[in-house]
Amino acid sequence: MASQLGVFARMVKIEHSVFALPFAFTGMFWAADGWPGWRPFLLVTVAMVAVRSFAMAFNRLADLDIDRRNPRTQDRPLVTGEMGRGTAWVLTAAMGLVFVAACAAMNPLVLRLSPLALGVAAVYSLTKRFTWLCHFVLGMTLGLAPIGGWLAVTPEFTPPAVLLALGVTFWVAGFDILYACQDEAFDRAQGLHSLPADFGVTTSLTLSSFCHVNTAVFFLVAGWADGAGWIYFAAMLLVGAALVWEHTLIKPDDLSRVNLAFFTLNGVISMAVLAAVLLDIWLA
Repeated sequence: MASQLGVFARMVKIEHSVFALPFAFTGMFWAADGWPGWRPFLLVTVAMVAVRSFAMAFNRLADLDIDRRNPRTQDRPLVTGEMGRGTAWVLTAAMGLVFVAACAAMNPLVLRLSPLALGVAAVYSLTKRFTWLCHFVLGMTLGLAPIGGWLAVTPEFTPPAVLLALGVTFWVAGFDILYACQDEAFDRAQGLHSLPADFGVTTSLTLSSFCHVNTAVFFLVAGWADGAGWIYFAAMLLVGAALVWEHTLIKPDDLSRVNLAFFTLNGVISMAVLAAVLLDIWLA
C-alpha cells in the first residue's frame, strides 16, 4: 500500500499543491489579520492537499482513454499500469472523505459548502469535451482556495477573499492556456476543446496575456479592499513583472519553455504573494 500511495502522489503531482495552497493561506492570514493558530492552519493544509489530490485523480480517471492516445501522457501511472483503476478510485474517494472531514472540523458553513467544492473540482475534468471555457473552470476551482482559507477562520464572504479568488481564477486560466498550447493539434484531432484547439496558438497567447492583466488588477484591488500596506503593493509590482516575463518565454513557434512558464515561474508567483502578505502583516 505504501508503494501505491507513492504512485498516487506522483499521479496527482502532489508538488503542484504549490499553486493553490499559498492562496488558501493568504485568505486565512488575511481573515485572521495574522497567525490564525495551529488548528485552522493544519485543517486548511489537509483540506487543500486532499481536495487537489481528489481533483487531479478524478481528472486522470476521467481522461484515461484520452491519455492513452496522447504521446505526451504515456508515462502517467494509470496508462503504464503502475496503478489500477480500482485502486485509483478508492484513493480518490478517500481524498474526498478526508477533505469533507477537514471541512467539518472547521465550521458548519465550510462543511455545507464542501460538496459544492468537490463537485466543481470533478466537473472541470469533463469540460474540455464540450467547451473551450475549460481553462476558466479550472481557474475557478483553484480560485476557491483563498475563499476557503478565509472561511476557515471567519465564516462569511468578504470582498478581499472574493477579489483574490477572481485574481487566482484568471491567473490559473492564463497559465493553463499556455500549457494547453502543447496539445493544440492533438486536442483538435480528438474533437476536444481548448482555446488553442478552437482558436489557434497565436490568439490563445493573446487571451492568456489578457487573463494575466486581470490577475494583476484583481491582486491589487484585493489588497486595497483588505487594507494592505506598501510591502504588499510593492510585491505585486514584482508579481506583475514576473507575469510579463512569463509571456516572453513562449512564442507561437517555440513552446520549448512551457514547463518553465507553467510550473516553475507560477510556483514562485504563488509563494511570492503569500510572502508579501506575511511580511505586510508582520512588518508594515
